[in-house]
Amino acid sequence: MNYQLLIDDSAPLIEFTRVYLALFYTFVAGFYTFRIIYKNRTTPSGVIFPGEKYCTSWWNHAAFKFFRAAIWLVCVVRVFVPSADNYLGMFTAFNGWPGVMFGNILLTAGFALSMLVHFNMASLWRSGIDPNGPEQLKTTGLYSYSRNPMYVGVAAAQIGFFLALPCVFSLVCLLIGLYALYRQITVEETHLAERFNNDYFKYKRNVPRWL
Repeated sequence: MNYQLLIDDSAPLIEFTRVYLALFYTFVAGFYTFRIIYKNRTTPSGVIFPGEKYCTSWWNHAAFKFFRAAIWLVCVVRVFVPSADNYLGMFTAFNGWPGVMFGNILLTAGFALSMLVHFNMASLWRSGIDPNGPEQLKTTGLYSYSRNPMYVGVAAAQIGFFLALPCVFSLVCLLIGLYALYRQITVEETHLAERFNNDYFKYKRNVPRWL
């Protein structure tokens, strides 16, 4: 395969993606910032529960906050300093239009799914483990197909980011992100099992963790 020809043909899409990623992650940051501010004002107990310092959930929250900020910063810097790509460890052979295009689509679809679940959960939504909640076990809608539809969306977006910007930086973000998701799901499942007992175990038997 002529990789150089594939890359040359992909140049317009790659430049579009450079700008798109910066705008996308700026929107994501703004969306969650304003949603959390709004939720905290309307929910007396708050909606962010990282857990006790240095516990598994705390580390997961810390990792997500760090990498969200790092990804946003890198994507914005790339728009104004294209030569920054030289320091990201680009996987040139994978930087062709099919992968980049699919990455953009998967990234967008994953975030859209996460947003859909976020709004669907309404007052039940929390980031982390609320020691006094949830008040009910969510098993309807998308939760009848997956026990973690929001995390499915997050994982899809993480994979999409790697495909849209194939490099060492995005690969590290992907691997750590997927590991953090797995660990967070594990501690949340333990909490739900303790809170809902047989109802959760029955739900767990009938609905897959992912898809």
